[in-house]
Amino acid sequence: MADTQNRKVKIVETVLRDAHQSLIATRMPTEEMLPIIDKMDKIGYYAVECWGGATFDASLRFLKEDPWKRLRLLRDGFKNTKLQMLFRGQNILGYNHYADDVVEYFVQKSVANGMDIIRIFDCLNDIRNLETAVKATKKEGGHAQIALCYTLGDAYTMDYWKELAKRVEDMGADSLCIKDMAGLLLPYEAEKLVKALKEGTDIPIDMHTHYTSGMAAMTYMKAVEAGADIIDTACSPFALGTSQPSSEVMVKAFQGTPYDTGLDVDKMTEICAYFEPYKEECLKSGLLNPKVMGVNVNTLKYQVPGGMLSNLVKQLHDAGKDDKLQEVLEEIPRVRKDFGEPPLVTPSSQIVGTQAVMNVLSGERYKMVPKESKKLAKGEFGQSVKPMDPEVQKKILGDEEPITCRPADLIEPELPKFEKECAQWKRQPEDVLSYALFPAVAKEYFEYRDAQDTGIDKKAAKDGAYPV
Repeated sequence: MADTQNRKVKIVETVLRDAHQSLIATRMPTEEMLPIIDKMDKIGYYAVECWGGATFDASLRFLKEDPWKRLRLLRDGFKNTKLQMLFRGQNILGYNHYADDVVEYFVQKSVANGMDIIRIFDCLNDIRNLETAVKATKKEGGHAQIALCYTLGDAYTMDYWKELAKRVEDMGADSLCIKDMAGLLLPYEAEKLVKALKEGTDIPIDMHTHYTSGMAAMTYMKAVEAGADIIDTACSPFALGTSQPSSEVMVKAFQGTPYDTGLDVDKMTEICAYFEPYKEECLKSGLLNPKVMGVNVNTLKYQVPGGMLSNLVKQLHDAGKDDKLQEVLEEIPRVRKDFGEPPLVTPSSQIVGTQAVMNVLSGERYKMVPKESKKLAKGEFGQSVKPMDPEVQKKILGDEEPITCRPADLIEPELPKFEKECAQWKRQPEDVLSYALFPAVAKEYFEYRDAQDTGIDKKAAKDGAYPV
């Protein structure tokens, strides 16, 4: 049994990042966050997750906000609480691999602007894709947390997870996160997994899951009993469904036990009271769809994360093929197996899902292959835990040879090129990184920013020439 003495579990609050990413497509604006920061800062969270993931893209693309300014404002407000972000390894916050110089510069600027904990993951659990980000985080004095993407399959044995955890610790990670993005981790499996990881590593373990399958609170309970040190939870108005378990409920559940968080539920409910009207507003406007608040048992059957499922439904609806959803759901596990059983998380989830849609709609498997599927088959995202099906790989690549090295080894330094291309819009060093990750979106935002700041074209902005 895990040692339960002085085992107070720590809480990472996700309402400012993953909770609203999961429920309202990352649309919470900074102005909605700022008024409650002072109260949140007094709660005693281990950390507040507030940046990274899709927040960067959504800020620029939909909210017309500078994500770097958001980070600085949050840092100014949170004087006693660590800030945490999600970082996609060599993909940074984008969808393709970047050269090492871009990864290092992004980490440097993230820490310089106020980030404390950088949670780094790779969609294939290929730890070669984590090395540069981990080294950069340590160099800048940040806390490097490596997240292992949890999934199911023949290759994902307890020995696999234990060995991976040991390699992560040897790499210099300060803590380890079990990232269960689809809500697949069952309570008793969580108990076994945490115990196994505790045998293989001495660093703290953070448990992250989603309520999509209805398992999450039970999974947290068993994980904590088995030795997990930290759990990720969301303020109640933005908890459950495709988000995380409720912060207040989990704190209450552990009260009076050896795992008591020591947090004050009454003070936490003041945070809830603040976010409740915004939740109602999101429901009224349609931004929050009640469907994502429920339990989706298909998550356990098809291993499809909630966000991926809604994306599939939209793709089929746009093609006028709503009736093909069941066929696509049955095709996804087959495509995943063909590609070497990767975990389904950005960007592998989008690639596998889109390929399954193409296979069903074209009537022939791999007749139509998007460029992202080709990249995955070629090894440009890294190495999957099992080899790809050779026949499928041959059909996709033809005579092209797959790569076996770390993908970023083939990418020349990119910063000078981005600096040059971004020069006309650059007002701060960080603008170059915004441009590097999302060139077209950043350019549109820079033009909008110029129009707002100079006072010209305000009518054009109002009329929609610069979308808000």
